[in-house]
Amino acid sequence: MKAQIGQLIKILKGKDEERYAVIVEVLDERFVLIADGKKRKFDAPKKKNVLHLELLPIISQEVAISLQETGKVTNAKLRYAVQKVAHGKEINNG
Repeated sequence: MKAQIGQLIKILKGKDEERYAVIVEVLDERFVLIADGKKRKFDAPKKKNVLHLELLPIISQEVAISLQETGKVTNAKLRYAVQKVAHGKEINNG
């Protein structure tokens, strides 16, 4: 599976292990920028190797559309997307 903007991920390696976040930018085949809107804000995303992430089969349409239209997304939208996954609720894939 290829990483996509707005895709939810679970961090497998590093100090944020077991946390969820959203891909806010795909840098290349190996690296993406992630943010969760809480610990990792949109203004200061974390660069991660995709091998250290579990790519979940969930795309947050709200986040993806916001990034496509404006180039940015609110931390509240990121928190909302992460919270829904962390609490086991599916996000509408539109």
